[in-house]
Amino acid sequence: MYPQTASLLEIARGFRDLWRDSPAHIDRGQAQKLSYQVEPSDFRDRTGVARYLSFTSPKLSTWLGMVPAATRDTAMTLNTFQTFGEAPIGPTHQLDTGFELGWDYAHYGTVPPADHLHPLSPVRQGWEAGRDNFGRRTLQPTRFTRKWLQLRLNAWLRGRVFEGEQVNPAFLRQIDVAVCPVTREVLTHGTGELSDASVDRVFNDAAYAAGNLAVMSTRANHAKSAYGVDDAMLFVRQIEVGQLGQIDGLSAEHWARIAVLTSFATPMPHARAANLPLLVLPPNRLRVLNPVQSLQVMLSLQFTRAGHARRCAALAGLMPSAEAKCAFNAFMHTLLARRLAAGRIADAVAERQSVEDLWRDPLINQRWQRLALRLTAIECERIGRAAAERALAGSGVRWLTAESATDGWALESGGYAVSEPGSARPHTHQLRPTVTGPILPLTSARARQVGLGGVQA
Repeated sequence: MYPQTASLLEIARGFRDLWRDSPAHIDRGQAQKLSYQVEPSDFRDRTGVARYLSFTSPKLSTWLGMVPAATRDTAMTLNTFQTFGEAPIGPTHQLDTGFELGWDYAHYGTVPPADHLHPLSPVRQGWEAGRDNFGRRTLQPTRFTRKWLQLRLNAWLRGRVFEGEQVNPAFLRQIDVAVCPVTREVLTHGTGELSDASVDRVFNDAAYAAGNLAVMSTRANHAKSAYGVDDAMLFVRQIEVGQLGQIDGLSAEHWARIAVLTSFATPMPHARAANLPLLVLPPNRLRVLNPVQSLQVMLSLQFTRAGHARRCAALAGLMPSAEAKCAFNAFMHTLLARRLAAGRIADAVAERQSVEDLWRDPLINQRWQRLALRLTAIECERIGRAAAERALAGSGVRWLTAESATDGWALESGGYAVSEPGSARPHTHQLRPTVTGPILPLTSARARQVGLGGVQA
């Protein structure tokens, strides 16, 4: 019935021997995993059959608990013959991601989802191996650990790169928020409701990587889906012109915030980024790739802490021309007047929302655009760098090179784990709506420049 099975199994045995004899695996835990995989047993024989039958029968692989990639150009694990020769090997793309994932489920004493508990699933194999290895010596899981495992599983199933060097439970704790930046609803955890916290890849053509992740409600994440800046702005216009109540459960105000949030991690022309109002501040550890938006965030936060008069005078001296300095003073005076009119702020969350709401004022947007369009992207970066060096932007500011800012994003493959040379996936969207005292690290990085990172509120 499957004429290719026998030869593929012979190849499988050869690769198992290669792994067993390889001197490269000096890590004890990795050696235990490999030895568990190569020891002959009836269970392992069935595993080998299942993996290579999955190459010829995607339906069978789904029944076995292994979900094939969207196309054979993208592979999640080494479950296909193609992957042995072509998959890049590195920290974010292990030889058996499913097995490694199951191993970590066992390490934290948790159980993988039921869909991956079939005996022939690679996640189940790693989980069983981990249980044999750790026994009762497991780590105490937290909700950040569970979210980390869930994100890795989602990335594996979608064939996406998961950058595991920086994205770990500690990182997820750092980016955690109490209120959704899009809908402003209080986030819940583990209730199964649309208010539950969810981690989103802000730029859809990049990996699960540091600087590209933000926490929002499940409601906002599901609506955002694979939409980008243009899609979100289109939905805003559709709601306003057609007077529709909502699109995919979100109002025009919500979609406008999604557009701005997505723009932070999306490289854009200077003039276009300069015309976007700051309707949402970048969440913690989200990198801002457009220099003019980094300047916009830095200036907007000047009035959230003491000493703004001295800092604003110093910032005015960084303007490249008399016209830019005049525009800067007009913008900052207007921003200060609106901030004082808002009155005393109760807490940090209300402070953030107050700053965001200032940008609803047409005069603030008009005077910001007057300033921003008198500057170039290079001048914005120069001002931001000088402000960071002189402690005018906040203690959380740091500069990253373009390579560091997008490290692990896998931009060359559109965020996918495997991509053949020249086969980068196009950025396409299908419009399918339904009508109905914190640190703010930023990073502005262009192709040949360095960028501004982190601003303290």
